[in-house]
Amino acid sequence: MESQTVIVTRKIQLLIDSEDKAFVKATKDKLYHWQRICFRAANMIMSHHFIQQQVRDFFYFTENVKLKIADHKKEENGMLQSSRQNTTYRLLSNHFKGQIPTNILNYLNNNLLATFNKEKEDYWNGVKSLRNYKQNIPMPFGAEVLFSLGHTPDGRNFSFKLFQIPFRTYLGKDKSDKKNILERIRNGSLKLRASQLQLENGKVFLLAAIAIDKEEHVLEPAVIAEASLSIEHPVVVKIGNQECVIGTKEEFLHRRLAIKSAIHRVKQSVDFNSGGHGKKKKQKSMEDYQLMEKRYVDYKLHVYSRMLINFCIKHQAATLLLVNQQEKEEIAKADPFLLQNWSYYNLKEKISYKAIKAGIQVIVE
Repeated sequence: MESQTVIVTRKIQLLIDSEDKAFVKATKDKLYHWQRICFRAANMIMSHHFIQQQVRDFFYFTENVKLKIADHKKEENGMLQSSRQNTTYRLLSNHFKGQIPTNILNYLNNNLLATFNKEKEDYWNGVKSLRNYKQNIPMPFGAEVLFSLGHTPDGRNFSFKLFQIPFRTYLGKDKSDKKNILERIRNGSLKLRASQLQLENGKVFLLAAIAIDKEEHVLEPAVIAEASLSIEHPVVVKIGNQECVIGTKEEFLHRRLAIKSAIHRVKQSVDFNSGGHGKKKKQKSMEDYQLMEKRYVDYKLHVYSRMLINFCIKHQAATLLLVNQQEKEEIAKADPFLLQNWSYYNLKEKISYKAIKAGIQVIVE
């Protein structure tokens, strides 16, 4: 039976809830230490599972050797002392026990094994290479270790404890639904699922995963929408004799190129900017423009994907077909201009997310 809920993620900035600067610094140092451990652990997990799958090939010069990657207690020719999932957990426990909460290691191990099992056929066929994780990897944890969620004294934010560390949210002017979601988690009408902590440029973020009910729409299984993503028009969608063109090249690409030109001009003048605080102050204007580009692209892709899904809902299309999309992505990979300036993958992800939430099936052709 198809699930009636969908998992959504909200990125929420966190502050360490303490006025003691020494405590705040020590806590951030600890979080960064945990992140470095997750970085090492993630690559170890993927490497060991890959080797476990390939170990048979290490014996191709021998005869009459039968090896099987399985628990020797459950399989006759098994060569492992425990399940595959437990092998890497024991590996992490031996290396990092006492240095990081075991809850993080457990969820990291489970998540990466699920990812490996999902992609292993592509590894064998040479379609994908083994994943390599970077030092800014998010740290997963179970919802059971987050407790005491409540309002801050000013009523504008929320406070809670995670691994005995006091946090409070920083929602700012929050024009999204983050505050409403946190309030519903607090009163029990929404359930927090396994989530993640992420560290970026000295800031702490909660990547909160929440299960919400799918939207209810009247959709006809026989109605199929065909959408084409292109550089001339971000989205062109057809349903029968109905056609809708969403966005233009001038609206999206030219504006983005204008911002890139500004970034290039600012970058050339960085050496002539006044110092005072060294490199950080000199490059601030360039980083502001880069953030402007990121926000502009993200906003536009959200608008385009929302307009597409609304058009499908209006015409009761239960299936959305992205026409010739795989071919276009291969062409974009070979064209440096398209690869740098046209966000095929990002737009496709936003379309898929909104479609699942609306109960629309997406097929990539």
